[in-house]
Amino acid sequence: MSTTALLDRPTPVRHLRAVNHPAVAETAEAAATPAAPSRALPAGTAPRGFALYVGLDEAKAAASGVSLGVLVDALRRTIAELAPSAETYATVALAPVGAGGRDVDVVRLALHEPSAVARTKQEEPEDEDPSAGGVVVDISRKRVLIDGESAAFTFKEFELLQYLVLREGRTIERTELVTSLWQGTTDDDAPGERTIDVHVRRLRAKLGRYEDIVRTVRGVGYRFDRHADVVIRYGHGTPSPDRF
Repeated sequence: MSTTALLDRPTPVRHLRAVNHPAVAETAEAAATPAAPSRALPAGTAPRGFALYVGLDEAKAAASGVSLGVLVDALRRTIAELAPSAETYATVALAPVGAGGRDVDVVRLALHEPSAVARTKQEEPEDEDPSAGGVVVDISRKRVLIDGESAAFTFKEFELLQYLVLREGRTIERTELVTSLWQGTTDDDAPGERTIDVHVRRLRAKLGRYEDIVRTVRGVGYRFDRHADVVIRYGHGTPSPDRF
């Protein structure tokens, strides 16, 4: 998918409207009382929202006279009408060019929907050569191999490296790293911009002689550039960055 087209979103020209079907009106009072879910839920859990996977690439959207950004805006406006207190979050599913299968299945797999992954996941062969040099950033297994050895990255250090890798060639400002990697934390818990520098220094220390794959853009932030000694493995779907 072209990320440029997603970022340069046209002005929305369509808006989905709530359908006031007679059957809905008749059951509105009954719907106000929570009903038992159709499927048994794990003990101690309760529904908090839902995910709607949409299988549609940019070409098919354009053929229908819309874009992915227009559809997202229309859905958000409709949800705001039906449930003003609802919070929404949208991301685009990235998949390798030429990935086969139904669009919606590709999307579910790219976004790591559990049942889709469970149906398709197979054990990948341990094909690492301990004597091989370089860095392997294994997105699917959440690990980094350096010269054939597994590096002791913390969860946050891996998240930081992954964030930069998935935005290869783009300089990421410190403020973006804070807001994206520490979502849901309070202002007191979120690190300051200078704390990001500390995380990057620790990350580089663990990369050793390959530390220059994370580059500093003075006065702005950090960037990952493609490097001959680095291999990126995406496995069962690429974690998808925000686009909307």
